[in-house]
Amino acid sequence: MITIYGIKNCDTMKKAFAWLDKEGIGYRFHDYKKEGVDSARLTDWCKKVGWKTLVNTRGTTWRKLTPAEQAVSTQADAIALMLVNTSLIKRPVIEKGAQVHVGFDPDALAKALK
Repeated sequence: MITIYGIKNCDTMKKAFAWLDKEGIGYRFHDYKKEGVDSARLTDWCKKVGWKTLVNTRGTTWRKLTPAEQAVSTQADAIALMLVNTSLIKRPVIEKGAQVHVGFDPDALAKALK
């Protein structure tokens, strides 16, 4: 069983859910908005994929940040920012055991999850 992290109404999440269902891959969904995400999990993800991979710099939430907030230069700063603004976490984040995959790429996920 995998866990998919994100925000329910996100278009990318909807694509990921549809793909997982079509492929018959069981999953548990963790909604950042409702359940939050803790510092330990973000730290673990950052160690595995890098904080720059996790921070969504293309979305509306990023554009609403002040220039000072956008001047993130360390993992600790990035984690603090993502804890306050969970919408800044790129979606989806998929955990399968110790593996972490960020973003929706059907080909990459097919190789990693099967």
